[in-house]
Amino acid sequence: MWLGTPLWSLRNDGALITSGVLLILFVASAIWVALSVTAPLLAPSDTLLDLTGTVGMRENDAQFEPLSIVPRTIYIIGDLECHQIAERSFFLNGNQMPFCSRDLGLFIGLVAGFGIATFISIQINPALLVLGLLPLGLDGGVQLVTEYESTNSLRVATGVLAGAALALLLAMFIIAFKETPATKTPSSELEEASILLRESADEQTD
Repeated sequence: MWLGTPLWSLRNDGALITSGVLLILFVASAIWVALSVTAPLLAPSDTLLDLTGTVGMRENDAQFEPLSIVPRTIYIIGDLECHQIAERSFFLNGNQMPFCSRDLGLFIGLVAGFGIATFISIQINPALLVLGLLPLGLDGGVQLVTEYESTNSLRVATGVLAGAALALLLAMFIIAFKETPATKTPSSELEEASILLRESADEQTD
């Protein structure tokens, strides 16, 4: 079924913004990327050189303590949610970024996907979403089980594709929910029933 339809098609509904929810997600994800990129620029140069650790653990609090509230918060979140392996991360201002290159790609992909879904009324074939996730799965999976080591550029590229695919997938559900007719509430059903009873009674009296 998927192979017999286009990977995407435009829908002419005339709306400038497809969904308020998607607009919020687009703005929020864009702000998050901006904060992630800005954090190492707000830290003193050449002070965050190796944040390598374990996902789910705060292991670099001592390095983050001198930072102001904004970069410290971003780096603490990165410490908890990302392995922060130095060799798999980019450096700005001489500082390691708070998230690895693949996570950075995912964030950028989310911005791109939500941006497309917010301002372009587009119908996505689910096969396109699978194709977007496949490169990340292959690159990360092969690296996990073999001695193959990916590059940061490839990690970013596969992350962008996967992030965009995930955003578009979520957008499909949001748009579908928006376009679903509202279900009748019990009160509206009772009101309709009473109207029908009154009309029936009127007919009988006539």
